[in-house]
Amino acid sequence: LCRALLRPSGPREAAAAGRRGVRALRRSPVRVLPPLKERGAAGEKQPSPKKPPPPPPPAVERSSAGPGLWYEKAAPGDRRLGKVVTITKSKKFRDHHGKVLLEGPRLIKDALEAGAVPHTLFFSTMGHLKELPEAKLKQASLVKVKFEDIKSWSDLVTPQGLIGIFSKPDHSKMSYPAAQLISSLPLLLICDNIRDPGNLGTILRSAAGAGCEKVLLTKGCVDPWEPKVLRAGMGAHFRLPIIANLDWESLPSNLPAGIQVCVADNKDPRGADGAGSAPVKSKPKATPEHEDEEGEEGVCIPELPAQYYYESWTQTPVAVVIGGETHGLSPDALRLAASTGGKRLVIPVVPGVDSLNSAIAAAVVLFEGKRQLLQRHKQEEERQKFP
Repeated sequence: LCRALLRPSGPREAAAAGRRGVRALRRSPVRVLPPLKERGAAGEKQPSPKKPPPPPPPAVERSSAGPGLWYEKAAPGDRRLGKVVTITKSKKFRDHHGKVLLEGPRLIKDALEAGAVPHTLFFSTMGHLKELPEAKLKQASLVKVKFEDIKSWSDLVTPQGLIGIFSKPDHSKMSYPAAQLISSLPLLLICDNIRDPGNLGTILRSAAGAGCEKVLLTKGCVDPWEPKVLRAGMGAHFRLPIIANLDWESLPSNLPAGIQVCVADNKDPRGADGAGSAPVKSKPKATPEHEDEEGEEGVCIPELPAQYYYESWTQTPVAVVIGGETHGLSPDALRLAASTGGKRLVIPVVPGVDSLNSAIAAAVVLFEGKRQLLQRHKQEEERQKFP
């Protein structure tokens, strides 16, 4: 009886019931809103809660070198150290990536204090970080590695457990030590085809010690950022400007006006018999004994007046050219010296003895130039006191 009562009584009633069922199926779901106190005032956007700073990765530990310093422990099989060392030992990769490798706390400290930009420091003990300026370390990624890993990639006989990867320094942006700037003299050094890394590093060290204003390296010289040059330089790279890869056409633009360029040479001004000869004035002369890089003879080069290195040659600001041991002075160096009224500076040696090592010759000439300049400065001060 109930079923009969609930059934539609006719076709119209059945159609209406079907339409009501279709409308019910087409209705959108009801949106459920949270209570008003949770939603805030109507139309008002609530600020999203600030997320707490993420904790350091589990592989990172706080450094005891100072607050705010973090270092990462390299996991077994970490190849980052080997990869960057391989890159920075190649000149091609150094130029492409613009990075250099420095090893040892003293060299890295000098670089940081001069304003060099560090990227990554690999160290074996926390004591190495304590020797470095803390504020500068915050710019770098610090990675703790095993000493055996550093030893396997180090070029030093006694590795010091600290290797740094830096951006290739730009001499125009460096902050050289105040003591170096105060002691700077109107004395420049030009390196001509210095190809031995140890010699170039020693020459740069002598230039810094003598108080040279800057060092210019011509094309053909070894890269000053080669690891062996850096080791031999003992921090000289961060004590005075070093401008590399210059051609002879652009080199004069890096010299101050009115400077005289002299060349260090082993040609005795008194001749082999020691009888003496008058200086020859600068003039073009074809000399078969000098050849250019292509081996063509008859290159037109000037002859320069020659004198001993201990005779006066610092009346004006002066630049000294040191040639490599294999090729000696280039014709371009002699032409530049002749165009400025320069001279040959000779270090006399016992007859039969070969010429001095280029690094030794540079040290002898540069420190003599320093002595002469300081003596002249002292004499000028005395004249001002007692005119």
